[in-house]
This record gives sequence, structure tokens and C-alpha cells, in this order.
Amino acid sequence: MEQTKYVVKRRNHAHLYDERKVYGSAYAACYVVMLNHRACEKIANKVTKNITTLVHKKKTISSTEIFHHVIRELKKHNKNAAFMYETHRDIA
Repeated sequence: MEQTKYVVKRRNHAHLYDERKVYGSAYAACYVVMLNHRACEKIANKVTKNITTLVHKKKTISSTEIFHHVIRELKKHNKNAAFMYETHRDIA
């Protein structure tokens, strides 16, 4: 049975992990730097897959930890998108 995963937010409250939020923010970061739709989807899918794998290895994870892992994953694909994600935390 799959165990429920929680993300501890910046103000110390917890939410269920939602991979759509990771996908949306990664996609938005790619879109803002003018990547085409297909490239945005491809990168966002890869980032989401890797972050979801990381989250499932833990009982809880902080949103800050997810944030830093997303930056690392985005840098593997597009440094400009990673920069936008890192400096514009609310773009999605």
C-alpha cells in the first residue's frame, strides 16, 4: 500500500505531495524563457519524475528541499529556466 507523502511548507504546516505543482512550476519556468511547448513538457516531465521518486523515498520532505532539488534538475536541462525558477518562486 502506498504511504501518503507530506510536504512541510515554509510556515511549518503540511500538505499532501502533489506532483502537478512540481510539473506546473517547472513547465512555467521553461515557458518564461521562451522554450517551445514540447520542450517545456519534456523537461517538466523529467523533473517531475525525478522529484516524485525522491519524495517517495521519504516520509516527509520540506518544500525548501523540493525547491532546491527542482533547481538542480532544471539546471541539467536549461540553466535559464533554473534561474527563473530560483528567482521567481511564485511564477506557476
